[in-house]
Amino acid sequence: MCGRYAQSRNVHQLQLAFGLPEQVQDEQADPRSWPPLEDIGADYNISPGSAVQAVLGPPPQGGQDGAPGPRSLHTMRWGLVPSWAKDRNIGYKMINARAETIADKPAFRAAFRHRRCLLPADAYYEWQLIGRDGRAEASTSPVTDSEHKKRKARSAKKPYAVRYQQDRPLALAGIFERWRDPEAAEDDPAAWLWTCAVVTTAAVPGLDFIHERMPVVVPEEDWAAWLDPGTGAAELAHVMGDTPVDRFSVDPVSTQVNSVKNNDPGLLVPVADGGDEPETLF
Repeated sequence: MCGRYAQSRNVHQLQLAFGLPEQVQDEQADPRSWPPLEDIGADYNISPGSAVQAVLGPPPQGGQDGAPGPRSLHTMRWGLVPSWAKDRNIGYKMINARAETIADKPAFRAAFRHRRCLLPADAYYEWQLIGRDGRAEASTSPVTDSEHKKRKARSAKKPYAVRYQQDRPLALAGIFERWRDPEAAEDDPAAWLWTCAVVTTAAVPGLDFIHERMPVVVPEEDWAAWLDPGTGAAELAHVMGDTPVDRFSVDPVSTQVNSVKNNDPGLLVPVADGGDEPETLF
């Protein structure tokens, strides 16, 4: 799974990193047609419900039949709210979409076909379970492990940060949706909510000692395919299986990241393995 990540680059830095054109942050832009762009500042402990930056593919210019425009950067809320949802709070249960079922699940399949994005991250965090006897085991997910809650409750959690070895952002595979608040007035900008989810897959050797799941990270050579709404199922499956784990650095970090109240660059600083006592995640 992916439940926390860090993203410290500002709008200009992200535009440079992803080869995006300069954009004007237009407060008068129609939120019904395209997500807004806000300078939300550095966040070293992003949690579900937070505002996050997303790279979107080229929208059509001059209507659906027009020539495609450039890729662009936008701001969304983490936690997908399907267009048919009655309550926006459903998004807290939909922060991740499993690659194995994303094409079929009613909550995700339309977004997967037509609305894919990249979510920039300095690193993502994942937690390994530490038993009372001090033995480490990989975390599990409730989908595959009926004992997930019990296992989690009786264990401490050891955090790791996963990032590129070079100082460049990860591009987490994402999907996004637009939701209309039925209780808000038509002319209320807040009536339209743009949300996203991170696509996850089975963890590969080298990461599976931490958790059985991991986010799909899209390498730069696959960005165009992921963002293109015309990409076919076979190529999308290839992208979701092409996470460049050989380029990753996997570092134990301070248990300060376990609390969302802590939010500073120190959360990403590696600690000596075993030199920081595990604590509970929540």
